[in-house]
Amino acid sequence: MYDYQEFIKNFKRKSGIDLSLYKEAQMKRRLTSFYEKKGFRSFAELFQEMENNQELFHELLDRITINVSEFYRNAKRWEVLQQKIFPRLLNERKPLKIWSAACSTGEEPYTIAMVLSNYLPFSQISILATDIDQNALQKAKLAVYPERSLQEVPRDMKEKYFTKEGSFYRLAPEITRTVTFKRHNLLADPYGQDFDLIVCRNVLIYFTEDAKNDIYHKFSRALRSGGVLFVGSTEQIFNPSNYRFTTEDTFFYRKE
Repeated sequence: MYDYQEFIKNFKRKSGIDLSLYKEAQMKRRLTSFYEKKGFRSFAELFQEMENNQELFHELLDRITINVSEFYRNAKRWEVLQQKIFPRLLNERKPLKIWSAACSTGEEPYTIAMVLSNYLPFSQISILATDIDQNALQKAKLAVYPERSLQEVPRDMKEKYFTKEGSFYRLAPEITRTVTFKRHNLLADPYGQDFDLIVCRNVLIYFTEDAKNDIYHKFSRALRSGGVLFVGSTEQIFNPSNYRFTTEDTFFYRKE
């Protein structure tokens, strides 16, 4: 009997993505709903068709990677970044080495650039942004967004850096030039080092506790001493000292 476990094994071979590290009930439900919608009756049928159909494969990748993002998501946290975290980091060194991990369609790293532009000229801003989903990265590079993605953008930033095109908004090139997008699998690929700031928000909630624990250790090793991890509003770390972190503010963790 070809079941979910068999599908996971074959999918890992084909994509390099290990679905067993995601919470099983959520992932299984999402995939079952996907294959039923497509008219398949089992995981076996879905995988068989996917072997020959790249479009279906990419559609499934899009489905399993969670691309829900917007600019200045949870705006109060971005105020803390601007008023408290950046001033300290910039006091310690410039330019800053910043990584936006699991960046989805780009709203997050572009928001970082906009916030940092209050302190530095664009020529001194450089942000690495990574995601596992190539489709999301392509959209991020286009930098054209629907109105709903801009709901929390401060009015002055919206007027300064966005141009309305029909029902969409195009982000100014001075912002887009500050971000470099690359594909990266948080669960499998090597991490960089000596980062001042790592932003990874609203992604780890989809992983198992073991996978999450592993990623926090890797983030800690990737940060310099005094560097900061900024997580999402549902991802408070309850035992930060396990990872050599102390809480600098709500959802901001400083590496010792």
